This record gives sequence, C-alpha cells and structure tokens, in this order.
Amino acid sequence: MNADDPLASEAVDADGIAAPFGAYSQAVIAPSGRRLMVFSGRLGVAADGSCPQGVRAQAELILRDIDLLLRAAGGDRSDVLRLSAFVTERAHMGDYMKARDAWVSDLDPLPASTLMIVSGFTRPEFLVEIEALAALR
Repeated sequence: MNADDPLASEAVDADGIAAPFGAYSQAVIAPSGRRLMVFSGRLGVAADGSCPQGVRAQAELILRDIDLLLRAAGGDRSDVLRLSAFVTERAHMGDYMKARDAWVSDLDPLPASTLMIVSGFTRPEFLVEIEALAALR
C-alpha cells in the first residue's frame, strides 16, 4: 500500500512466477472505500459513427473514450485496475500494445491486463475491443 495515499491501488507480484510480457501488473489490489466501475467492451466508433482505420487508431479512440467515461464518473485512468483487449489477428497485437503502453505510461501501479485474439466482431471494420475495470476514489 502507498503510505502517501491510503486509497491507492497496489500491484502484487510473487516469487516463482514469470515476469509480465509487457507494461502491466501481475495483479492489482483495490483498497476498500472505492467504488467499482465496470466498462462494457468498447469498439473504435467515434461519436459521429465513423470508425478509424487501423488497430492503433481504433485503440487510441477507445482509450480516449474510457478517459471520458472515467472523468464523467469523477475518476481518471489512475483508477483503472484492469484492461482486457481483444484483437482480430495476431498481427494486430503490436499496434494495440503501442496504444495501451502509451496510455498507461504514467501509471503506478500499472493495471492488470489481458489480450486475446478473437475471430471477429459485429462488423468487419472493427479490429479491437477493450473493456476496463476501475475502482474510483
């Protein structure tokens, strides 16, 4: 626990397990006294209904939308405990991870993370979907 902020999340690691493959925590503990915010899976669809081309552009739009939803609830990205992402091809993993890594670059602890390859979404132009779990102060 962060002595400077008793409501700060805490990353957990353990001896004898493999290190993370990227910019994420093995596990994260949310302290008591926070409100849980659960996000539906978000697709890269702009407010005008358009969908940017490319995984990175879609992921950046989705992460921006998560920021907006967090702000609307009185939080920010430091409240995110977990990101789960789904991409349609193994080749898309790198571009998704670039967007995610930039989004989490200032966070401590880093959120937990899951990345899966799926066969597709409701429309072929959708290449990535992201869900989040946050604990608001």
